[in-house]
Amino acid sequence: MPANIQVILRQDVDKVGKSGDLVRVRPGFARNYLLPRELAVAATDSAVHRIEHEKAVAVVRAEKARREAQTAADRLSAITVRIIQKAGDDGRLFGSVTTKDIEAALKAQGIVVDRRKMQLAEPIKAVGTYPIPVKLVSDVSATLKVEVAAK
Repeated sequence: MPANIQVILRQDVDKVGKSGDLVRVRPGFARNYLLPRELAVAATDSAVHRIEHEKAVAVVRAEKARREAQTAADRLSAITVRIIQKAGDDGRLFGSVTTKDIEAALKAQGIVVDRRKMQLAEPIKAVGTYPIPVKLVSDVSATLKVEVAAK
């Protein structure tokens, strides 16, 4: 019985590898855990070629998504979102401006950005202009200018 066998991971597995990796594991681990849960497939020649092809397609798809995200980042960095809220005489807002408010103001301008991608540390509670980082994909981000004005 072999000490290790090779399998191709179909999903990320902690402490083993990432999706698409060709890894050597113990036969029992593969037979009792990875294969029944469809986390991996046996490393046959056809499976290795198929995974290599899927990796190449995924690289092309990721590059296209990165280019599109870069274009969107350039557009986002060029605009300023104006939000009008009730405020007191000292410039403090009654309430606060959150990513949900920013998302609604962007949608009113015809731009769709998921609020979970906005990295707002805490809600805005005063009148002013604020830079809000927006992480579009892993290595592409933009800075959105949000201007909060008093009503």
